[in-house]
Amino acid sequence: MKKRISIGKVQPAAYKAMVGLDTFVGNSGIDKVHRELIKIRASQINGCSYCVNEHSIDARKLGITEQRVYLTAAWREAGDIYTETERLIFQMTEEITLIHQQGLREDTYEKAITTFGEEKTAQIIMAIITINAWNRIGVATEMHPAKAD
Repeated sequence: MKKRISIGKVQPAAYKAMVGLDTFVGNSGIDKVHRELIKIRASQINGCSYCVNEHSIDARKLGITEQRVYLTAAWREAGDIYTETERLIFQMTEEITLIHQQGLREDTYEKAITTFGEEKTAQIIMAIITINAWNRIGVATEMHPAKAD
């Protein structure tokens, strides 16, 4: 199979803009653990193996247990493994990632505003949008994780 382009090399200005979004998200008020859970769940939905791998590693570095990393794909059935806040973040991540199905539902949005307030809700939405964009770059250019030994 022919190797695909590197967006960073072919379109450095676009890549720099993506890094800018990532920097915004990284400097936002979103808890680091919550950011990684968003990244893992969206990447699973989008089938971006590179991002699932990278963010699972980053999550474990933050102290997120392997069990919690593994169960992100089945968070609804995971019982009390995740907090109510994390469950809301997963719900938002799925609804925004799969925006073509129903969008961010009104009840989910209202719960987010009540739980997080407007500013943090906006930050969470931007975090979800940003990882979705990275996933599309990764999948479109066929980025794959390095094989572990």
